[in-house]
Amino acid sequence: MTPDSAAAPVLSFADASLGFGSRILWRGLDLNIRPGEFLAVLGPNGSGKTSLLKTILGQQKLDSGSVTLAGAAVRHGDRRIGYIPQQKLIPAGVPLRGRDLVALGVNGHRFGVPLASRAVRRRVDELLADVGATAYGDQPVGELSGGEQQRLRVGQALAGDPVLLLCDEPLLSLDLQHQRGVSELIDRRRREHNTAVVFVTHDVNPVLGMVDRILYLAAGQFREGTPAEVLRSDVLSELYGTPVEVLRSGERVFVAGVPDGHAEGHHHADPHRGEGAS
Repeated sequence: MTPDSAAAPVLSFADASLGFGSRILWRGLDLNIRPGEFLAVLGPNGSGKTSLLKTILGQQKLDSGSVTLAGAAVRHGDRRIGYIPQQKLIPAGVPLRGRDLVALGVNGHRFGVPLASRAVRRRVDELLADVGATAYGDQPVGELSGGEQQRLRVGQALAGDPVLLLCDEPLLSLDLQHQRGVSELIDRRRREHNTAVVFVTHDVNPVLGMVDRILYLAAGQFREGTPAEVLRSDVLSELYGTPVEVLRSGERVFVAGVPDGHAEGHHHADPHRGEGAS
């Protein structure tokens, strides 16, 4: 789907700046994200990608400027925001079923012991079906694969019917099949429900065909635009202040020549890793 450019923004940053001590992560950020839009956030470790999500979640204050959700200041615990964390395997032996994990998104925000009412059970069943996890909803989470566990986290994030879905490296450590499955779930949600998506990733390739715009953070600066506008050698060279080459192979994109201290353990395009500069 094509986001409606005339629609009121779901999320807005206005002249926003954030840093730690003397180090600037980004400043002067003006960004509007509209219903149904898919924004990928790229950049090396330490560039402020996760901090950006924390400001949206109301967990991190900006140094200056503002961030608003549907025209009002963001606040911690806003149910209109869904959040999918990085993939972290739940070990075997944890006394939690798949449906219990999803149920935390339905009633885990309430005080006291969550009660499994008929309405909650019905809602959990709906969410399990939506993310294709009905078959293992009653299995212990620790016995499930990483991809199956991440599908459950997607269901948990969608429990509040969010207008904005934040994804923090949701494909990390997943194999290609599960990367495709989880990313397609997220894309289907935004197309069917007009949900805006902010997707932090080290490798844009699994979602490149879904992305409307890219926000690339690096060296205390940022560049924003469509993938064709941002993933270019001249744009990234200017951003990093050194020659950087963007390579394309079919529908995949690789970034080579990112300077030391920016790349995560490598400095050249690696076809097994995807986007090398992220």
